[in-house]
Amino acid sequence: MIVHVFLRWVETARAADRAKAASVLARAYARSRICADDRRAAEMAMIFLLDDPAPKVRLALAEALADCEDAPRAVILPLAEDQPEIAAHIILCSSLLTDADLVDLAAKGNDVTRMLIANRAFVSRAVSAALAEIGEVPDVLALLENEGAVVSRRSLTRIADRLGDDAEIRALLLDREDLPSDARHALVEKIGTALAGFGLIQAAVGTGRVERITREACDVATIGMVGEVAAAEMPALVEHLRLTGRLTPVFLMHALCTGRVEFFASAITNLSGQAERRVRSILSDGREAAVRALYETAGLGRDISALFAEATMLWRREAKGEDDGLSVSEHLLSRARAAGNASCQSMLELVERLAIAEQRQTARSYALIAAREAA
Repeated sequence: MIVHVFLRWVETARAADRAKAASVLARAYARSRICADDRRAAEMAMIFLLDDPAPKVRLALAEALADCEDAPRAVILPLAEDQPEIAAHIILCSSLLTDADLVDLAAKGNDVTRMLIANRAFVSRAVSAALAEIGEVPDVLALLENEGAVVSRRSLTRIADRLGDDAEIRALLLDREDLPSDARHALVEKIGTALAGFGLIQAAVGTGRVERITREACDVATIGMVGEVAAAEMPALVEHLRLTGRLTPVFLMHALCTGRVEFFASAITNLSGQAERRVRSILSDGREAAVRALYETAGLGRDISALFAEATMLWRREAKGEDDGLSVSEHLLSRARAAGNASCQSMLELVERLAIAEQRQTARSYALIAAREAA
């Protein structure tokens, strides 16, 4: 009966009074201060108030019901679709919104709606996937910064594909240990492209040299990356590098000369189409002729395949501790120069440049760590 009186009073009350009354009614409902017989009537009254033309009335409902775990969904869902200052309370706090509700809100709503969803205390894998697919930079940034968001590796890859050109997105993705290696490499490439595109750098260094330096830097970063990739991820990374044109003879030779054997074996498996077990067996124990035939199957020309076979034999000796102080690449370059093989010499000089660039990067990292420890 009290609720019936309330509804008659609402028809003539001022907006401020209606808002106060809506707050009292909703809070009484949320705190179970309404007897069981009147709860249904109270629900109907709150549903009726959803059509109130004064936003402050609906805001009062949202504030009172946002944390209520048994609030009527018939009230909660319309409030979640109301204007931002009203919807914010429900979207941020209500536990009654299911994953399906949130995905639907993200699809139908605007950037403010998606930002609110991304800032919920907990964002499920499914909701994160929806935001990764349709979100813009601000709401995806909020998602990546939210420690309560569960973001799958597939969603991280999708974010890298869609929004990896944004520097803040790249930084947050690259800081994550669960970022898939192929997505990480794609972001490294985007960084290189961004740097190469700066007019000041082009003017100071020259376009041709910028492209070469950028490519070398990306190769060095990739080589460093492949040494840390889990075995399960290696095939996906290799396939990504193949599709992006990164599995060049120079890159493969550098990987072999620097002992990235797991990556190198996976790359040759991919390129040759041979079974992984057979490839590994040939690389570790096969005769030089078999090794050379394997490389030719992987698409390397005769001269290059002979050089790779020789590098493999040198790598085996080095792995057994039979080296003489020279690296594999130094041995190969010395022999190519002595034989006057210009094409192989040119490739090995590029490999040498990569090795030097990698050593410089390692030295910088060492110096940075030493400085931090000394501070």
